Amino acid sequence: MYILECSDASYYIGITSNLSKRLYEHNRGVDISSYTYSRKPVQLKWYAEFTDVNLAIEKEKQLKGWSRRKKKALIDKDWEKLIQFSKNYTEFGKGG
Repeated sequence: MYILECSDASYYIGITSNLSKRLYEHNRGVDISSYTYSRKPVQLKWYAEFTDVNLAIEKEKQLKGWSRRKKKALIDKDWEKLIQFSKNYTEFGKGG
């Protein structure tokens, strides 16, 4: 599983069995219908390896539901903010 930062500063989350190949494909623009196609270049910001593809898919879906600031906290390894942003968002005001 991986997080890319696109040229428009948005994040893209995906899974792959070959990260270097997939990163190359994102930056080359292999699939015109891909989210990253018009947002090149992309930069790898974070990744995690899984031995169970089902768990990787589950975690990918989970991260896709996170706010932007929570994703950034994960990328930055800012565990305090990650915990803070995991609490009820109404406690801290909206943000994304």
